[in-house]
Amino acid sequence: MDFFTAMEVSATGLGAERTRINVASSNLANAQSTQTVNGVGPYQRRDVVLAAKAVGSEAPISGNRAGDANGSALGVQVSGIKTDTSPPRLEYDPGHPDANADGYVAYPNVNTVEEMVDMITASRAYQAGITALDTAVSLSERALGIGK
Repeated sequence: MDFFTAMEVSATGLGAERTRINVASSNLANAQSTQTVNGVGPYQRRDVVLAAKAVGSEAPISGNRAGDANGSALGVQVSGIKTDTSPPRLEYDPGHPDANADGYVAYPNVNTVEEMVDMITASRAYQAGITALDTAVSLSERALGIGK
């Protein structure tokens, strides 16, 4: 694997983790939203779906394989953002303007603790990607310095 492929793998991870952080932030921001923008039902939690993505040259990596079955390097890509279809959380609050006839308000299916854990793990993965990218750049600089 060349240095540019290593950087590209790290860059794909950084983009995916940034998306995970943004989606978790959106979920947290809407944890108490009882109506969507179009006014139908509470906000529904969203989750990022990731998939492998071949990066770099298509030539197999020599030595230990670091990717898929044919040996090409794999990064990550966001293949979609899915909506969680679990039912909303119902809380009894008859004075709320969005309460149903029985006095229950449908709140989003967002668990704030779970979203914070998702945000922390995405943040740590982002930091690890930055470290890997910095290491690849440092190795490239050292390799260029050999010829001096």
